[in-house]
Amino acid sequence: MIMLIVIIILMSFSILLSFLWAPSAAILGESSKMLFFHVPLAWVSVLAFLTSGIFSIIYLADKRRRFSLLDEKSHNSVILGTLFTVLATITGAFWSKLSWGMYWNWDPRQTSIVVLILIYLAYFSLRSSLQHNPNRGRITAVYLILALLTVPFFVFIIPRVYPSLHPDPIINPERKIHIAGEMRIALLLSLISFTLLYFYLLTLLNRVSRIVARIEEADEG
Repeated sequence: MIMLIVIIILMSFSILLSFLWAPSAAILGESSKMLFFHVPLAWVSVLAFLTSGIFSIIYLADKRRRFSLLDEKSHNSVILGTLFTVLATITGAFWSKLSWGMYWNWDPRQTSIVVLILIYLAYFSLRSSLQHNPNRGRITAVYLILALLTVPFFVFIIPRVYPSLHPDPIINPERKIHIAGEMRIALLLSLISFTLLYFYLLTLLNRVSRIVARIEEADEG
């Protein structure tokens, strides 16, 4: 409950800073306000997929099953990662409309994010098809590790290799942050808010998974 209150306060404050304090970017104008939502959503997506991959690695390495529900935890993180990726794509489409005059033009960054979404949607199909397979956890864990290996390629490499209409990356090849100080502070606060929101939602989903597991154990007993 305390964490939820903190998230609400931080999120509200970050919204106020984004719209009332941080200046607009010189070229993008008011549409640059999307930065404070689009970038944190994209960041949390990568974080969620990374977390699912880490859980999967631990699951495969944990031969004695010292850690419980790792398969479910990785699954829950993929759910959130996919959700945040879709939201990042939607906010990106609106930003594209405001900046380029159209929602979608198959820009390299847009195309790569669609492919990434399809990769993780395929995971849900795979997991569903193995519902009664005793090796489902191991198979899906291997898939999530392989899927994680594609994330840097589609998120960081392709958009920088091919020509793109996408605004210059916040952290570019020169590793310099090309935004005003006020924008940087507002963006940082937004990143923290969305990160805490992800961990809060993941905790809730993991609690649900534990409850479901206990119910199933009671039914079997």
